[in-house]
Amino acid sequence: MSNPKGWTLAQTALLTIDLQNDFLHPEGAYGRAGQGAAAITALPARIAPLIAVLRAKGGLYISAQFTLVPGPGGEPLISPHLKALRPFLTQGDFAPGSFGHQLVDTLQPADFTVEKVAYSAFYQTRLEYILRAMGIRQLIVGGIVTNGGVASTLRDAHLRDIDTVMLSDGCAAFKGEVHDATLLSLGTVTHQMTCAEALAWLEGV
Repeated sequence: MSNPKGWTLAQTALLTIDLQNDFLHPEGAYGRAGQGAAAITALPARIAPLIAVLRAKGGLYISAQFTLVPGPGGEPLISPHLKALRPFLTQGDFAPGSFGHQLVDTLQPADFTVEKVAYSAFYQTRLEYILRAMGIRQLIVGGIVTNGGVASTLRDAHLRDIDTVMLSDGCAAFKGEVHDATLLSLGTVTHQMTCAEALAWLEGV
């Protein structure tokens, strides 16, 4: 892993995972079902200043957004394990173009939006194509959940020799102990910084 202090910021993108209305907004799918966590709700405001600074240095912001593909009649294609875990998910939730699928207002607009159907933002998406086309060599990653989409994306980036910084307080899980355990487990895969540390680093480059 290369030291982030040597990164060229014009070759760097900030990537957020699943920070969309169906997860965070009170009227989204999870909000209506009473599923949420204060640590998750706090993320957009914490990450937004980093996006502004990185853009000013020539970098990009990419939003990866969980997607439930509508099937015939509009019923979403949901994997059995997800349906068992989140039985409240129904028609219209996480559907492309819907309010719930959209990036939260605090972070709009993204330079690129990637629809994803599983944990990793690399799995069956156009993310890798965008990175190559735009000359992006490094990623700063935050979002939800730490042990799911964030961890899977960071591991997939590592396999592709893409250096990363994980925002340790710019990602969250529904349980704090799961978040903390995941930070520990990813210590050999990615650099880790708080959002404040990352902001100071970006401003100083």
